[in-house]
Formats: sequence, C-alpha cells, structure tokens
Amino acid sequence: MQQRKGSLLSFRPDIKVLDATLRDGGLCNNFRFTDEFATALYKMNLAAGVDYMEMGYKASKTMFDREKFGKYKFCDEEDLRKIVGDNQTDLKISVMADVGRTDFRKDIIAKKDSVIDTVRVACYITEIPAAIEMIEYCANLGYETCVNVMAVSKARDEEIDSALEMLGESPVDCIYLVDSYGSLYPEQVAKLTLKYLEAGEKYKKSIGVHAHNNQQLAFGNTIEAASWGASLLDCTVNGMGRGAGNCPMELLLGFLKNPKYHLPPVLRFITDYMLPLRESGTVWGYDIPYLLTGRLNAHPRDAIECVRAQNTDYEAFNRSLLEKD
Repeated sequence: MQQRKGSLLSFRPDIKVLDATLRDGGLCNNFRFTDEFATALYKMNLAAGVDYMEMGYKASKTMFDREKFGKYKFCDEEDLRKIVGDNQTDLKISVMADVGRTDFRKDIIAKKDSVIDTVRVACYITEIPAAIEMIEYCANLGYETCVNVMAVSKARDEEIDSALEMLGESPVDCIYLVDSYGSLYPEQVAKLTLKYLEAGEKYKKSIGVHAHNNQQLAFGNTIEAASWGASLLDCTVNGMGRGAGNCPMELLLGFLKNPKYHLPPVLRFITDYMLPLRESGTVWGYDIPYLLTGRLNAHPRDAIECVRAQNTDYEAFNRSLLEKD
C-alpha cells in the first residue's frame, strides 16, 4: 500500500514553490503589468524564499498582436533583464511555451545567453509528440524543462499512461499534474499523483502540481498532491489566475514547514499591489459560474464570460451548461 510522504507537520526539503502570478495572472489582464509591479513581485519572491518565478509566456509574435498584449505574453530577453538584471540569486526564472503557439526555434535562445533557467512546455494529451520536440530542443540549449499536460481530467487512464511513458523517455526534468478546469477532487488528485509518481520513479523525473480554484480546492488539492510526493508546487499571489484562479501563495507558504519560506513579504505585496489591482477592475477568483463549470469538468470560458457580463442568474447559467453537456 502506498504511503504518504511525510506528515502535515513534517518538513520536506525536496518541495519547491513556483510563483505563476505573472503568467497565469496575466490571463486576467492581457499581461499588462507595469515594470513597477513586476519588479516588486520579483523582490517579494526573493524575500519570501520562493524557488521559481514564472515571468509569462514565450508566445508567437506572428500569432499574437503585440498591441493587444503586454510584454509578459512574449518575455523578450531585454524585458526580463529590465526586471531581474542578471538574476545572481537562488530564484530560478521560468517561462511557459504552449505547443502550437510559440516560435520556439526562433524565440528561445541558448541558455548561456539568457536569464531564463527553466522552460515549461504546455500541451494537451493529444500533443505529446510536439511537446517532446520542444522539450528536446530546450534541453539541448541547456534549459531545465518541465511539461504541463493540461486538462487531464478529460483524459482516459490509458491515454495518461501512454503520455507518461513517452514523457518519461524524454529529457524533461519535471512532469506536472494540471487540473485545468478545477474539476478534480482530492481523492482523484491522490490517485493521479501516484500514477505520475510511478512514472517519475521509473524515469527519474520530479512531479509537480498546478491547480485551479473553481471548487475552492486549489490549495487542498495542492497539499494533497504534495502529501503523496509531488515536489514542485505552483501558486500565485492572492490566487490570481485565469477564471477562478490558482492556489494562493499566502495559503501555501503559511502551510509549508520549511523555514526558508517567509509569509510577511507576500502579505505586504498583497496590500501594496494586489488590492489596488483588484480595485482597478482586474477580476479573478472563486465565483459561482466557475463552480458550475468545474463540477461539470468543463472549460471555464463560458463562466469567464458570465462573470464578465455580471450575469447573476446562476440557475439559468447552470441550465445552459447542462443543455450543452
């Protein structure tokens, strides 16, 4: 019988925390963060002892209009260096690249010339071969690599098993369990985490978790995955992320027992930057429409539109989802 890795009171040195505020949070405001915000977030992560800071996407400039998105949609080298300099710190800088939405051979330069440490490749389970091509390219350039296989709540067990075998044989360093629709419950997360860990142990890969908060389970599911052995834990400040948002950093750092993590810098950043961001009209976080799409294991796009339209006829919205289903 599988055993949990440690207890709620134990300290696990293998656990690493990744801040995805600029990347997942950027989906809430088209990545239009000021340099002041990004610099303060970088300094906050250093003070809080966070291990990784994801700066945004490496998105294709031919597919996405630079006039419609802020700089963290593209993460050009000069823009990143304006925030982190040469980053002579223990904090690793990461970016995400979506399969099919990035000109990776042109836009991802050799690691020796970049301030980026880690490239996270995001794909659906039907795109594993294309993801592996990107992983191999980035690994050959000297980067640490991760893969975020999205929407696994929609995938069959045999598809997941096959994907894990293929990724296990690739040079990827970490494989992420991603609850894209915020639909998974803790017992499902436990089962999937053990499945991922089995592949991780076989192929010497670490396992990460990226949760969404549609059913107010992002934090619970993150620590559930960690309790079984997942070691890379995604979070965002104040839970800022697409739709219902992600695991809040302030909850995660408050829970983890590693004395290297410090909560006060996060609380100060929330007061100084996140509250004004909300007051300016940027919207994220748990709301009834996200609950309704999450419980149906559905993409949150309809819920995002419902919240944007300030539609509070939740019964009618639920009925419309059921008619689609």
